[in-house]
Amino acid sequence: MPQCKRSQRSLSPSAVTDCSPIRNSCILLRVILRVGHFSHRTEKAYVYWIQRYVRFHGVRHPRELHEADVARFLAHLAAECRLSAATQAQALAALLFLYRHVLDRPLRGLGTVPRARAPLRIPVVLSRTEVEAVLGVLDGTTRLIGMVLYGSGLRLLEALTLRVKDVDLERGEDRIRRAKGARDRVTVLPDRLRQSLSDHLGLVRRQHEQDLAEGAGSVALPDALQRKYPQAAKAWPWQWVFPARRRYVDSSDGETRRHHLHESVMQRAMSAAVRRSGIGKRASCHTLRHSFATHLLEGGYDIRTVQELLGHRDVSTTMDLHPRAE
Repeated sequence: MPQCKRSQRSLSPSAVTDCSPIRNSCILLRVILRVGHFSHRTEKAYVYWIQRYVRFHGVRHPRELHEADVARFLAHLAAECRLSAATQAQALAALLFLYRHVLDRPLRGLGTVPRARAPLRIPVVLSRTEVEAVLGVLDGTTRLIGMVLYGSGLRLLEALTLRVKDVDLERGEDRIRRAKGARDRVTVLPDRLRQSLSDHLGLVRRQHEQDLAEGAGSVALPDALQRKYPQAAKAWPWQWVFPARRRYVDSSDGETRRHHLHESVMQRAMSAAVRRSGIGKRASCHTLRHSFATHLLEGGYDIRTVQELLGHRDVSTTMDLHPRAE
């Protein structure tokens, strides 16, 4: 079977400027995605798949390509590259968006395209004892993040992108802004975390004040808030709850900022903690979220409450991930 030629040529975003058949489509695609407030990750993924699609067809403009060409590319991903069902679905979504919203020519009649069947997997769930064992191995900021993931049922990036204003210690609530699907929600903050978070925020505030004294102290703001509220980027309420250790210089305006902690830091710490705990399960940061939901259901909470706390659009998603809820 022919090998997938994915690594044959670089597909970095900068490559767009080197290929005129791709450039204008990708520029327009980015504009439409940003107008629609799609996430940066979605934008990056869609641009990548369009570049790969065009290169697969010999750098021809997408307008010259038709349903049969799309089907051939998707079949290549499935049969030769053997990509997962989720990755194939992402590639198809990017192409559907390109033809519908950028080229104004919706795809019709793709026919039968070979695709991997998405496996129906029940997520790994840790017992309360196992959760305590894993969290006990973590230390410092990573331990606090792990406690927030489990105690509030957050996705990793939801926890890392929390801002000071979104944590209500008095009410015991976390406000999650523009989560998956661009939906806000409110979830619980356990009593046992309040003091730890309060102490942590005290350290973060001292760090922020030191940054301000050194002429820094800014964070990136969503959408056009930087222009609307020029001083907000340095205001305490907008700071990250879990800031990165190092500052960086924003190439767009030369401002020295501090990003939130990168997800790979927590992922590596969690992976090491699982190994050292000896629990014998393949667990990740997301496992803490599933464990949160399962333990609530076992404790007698109804499925609708768990759905709202997790931020699922449909209760069927919650039930599929946690069959015991039925």
